[in-house]
Amino acid sequence: MAIDQHGDAQLEGVSLRSLPKISLHDHFDGGLRPATIVELADDADVDLPEDDAEALGEWFAEKSDSGSLVEYLKTFDVTLSVMQTREGLTRVAREFVEDLAADGVIYGEVRWAPEQHLTGGLTLDEVVEAVQDGIEEGEDLAADAGRDIRVGQLITAMRHTDRSHEIARLAVEWRGRGAVGFDIAGPEDGFLPSRHRKAFDFLAGEFFPVTVHAGEAAGLESIRSALLDGRALRLGHGVRIAEDLEIVQRSGEEVLVEFGDLARWVRDREIPLELSPSSNLQTGAIQRWGTDLEDHPFDLLYQLGFAVTVNVDNRLMSRTSLTRELALLVEAFDYGLDDLEAFQMNAAAGAFLPVEQREELIDIISDGFDR
Repeated sequence: MAIDQHGDAQLEGVSLRSLPKISLHDHFDGGLRPATIVELADDADVDLPEDDAEALGEWFAEKSDSGSLVEYLKTFDVTLSVMQTREGLTRVAREFVEDLAADGVIYGEVRWAPEQHLTGGLTLDEVVEAVQDGIEEGEDLAADAGRDIRVGQLITAMRHTDRSHEIARLAVEWRGRGAVGFDIAGPEDGFLPSRHRKAFDFLAGEFFPVTVHAGEAAGLESIRSALLDGRALRLGHGVRIAEDLEIVQRSGEEVLVEFGDLARWVRDREIPLELSPSSNLQTGAIQRWGTDLEDHPFDLLYQLGFAVTVNVDNRLMSRTSLTRELALLVEAFDYGLDDLEAFQMNAAAGAFLPVEQREELIDIISDGFDR
């Protein structure tokens, strides 16, 4: 499938960008426009590896394609350096929402760690407020352009620090004012969700939704801890749940698979997997199966009935969009519109919204794909 210069592609005569989409796994500090980074860095007197927007975009793409999550995460030092003021946070949030809306996203969840935006003297409440202001400005601008979108915040704690309980309380305090869920992110291997059990116990007592990065840089133990200790309703990436599947027989296109208990639990409970195909290749999350998109266990998980969703993870680092990720999957696995609709339905069902609002999203998706 050919992706044009604007990042769009056609499937069965339909523009993929025009289709209504749901974005569940999209990092705030991984979705900046390169030109915005250059401008904000100039204002803040921050040195960049490249001063030209196009060259900076190339730098991010090159540094992110390392096969290591640890190396991939180092690129965020640059984006975070220009996201330490109220004005910078609000601008980035506004543009973040505008870019989602332009890509056909009707509902998105932006995940970010407030504790990483305090070096400019702002408080935790002030940074959340600045981001929420930008989100609402972006929603209004999108509406003015004829694109309806809603974006909720996933307040995130860093798994290698000790502020998760504090950040969990912050998330609950902002419930109803923009925050829709909680997450932990950062280096996964060696930092199990169980380290943050106090925060997760608090969130469970408040009936506050949780998604956990698990099954990306670490395997089944991390996923197990996300479910048991984190009470995760979704798995951030979760791609390595495929390690709990054993292919015991192949006959033509048919594959006989034996499920481990963990994989069966995730599949049978329809726990959404926030899969990010391009990012999973860049960070080496699928290295057990190969190095090309065709090797990604996405299709195996889909065919076995897992609640797979499609996400970008970090649009800047992967030089991607949700439209592009869908196009790449179509090219790799020969999917049709019905398949792409199924992915969006899974995402709508897994959104951290009241059931009535999830049903509204499902109706919008159904109508959009029917047209």
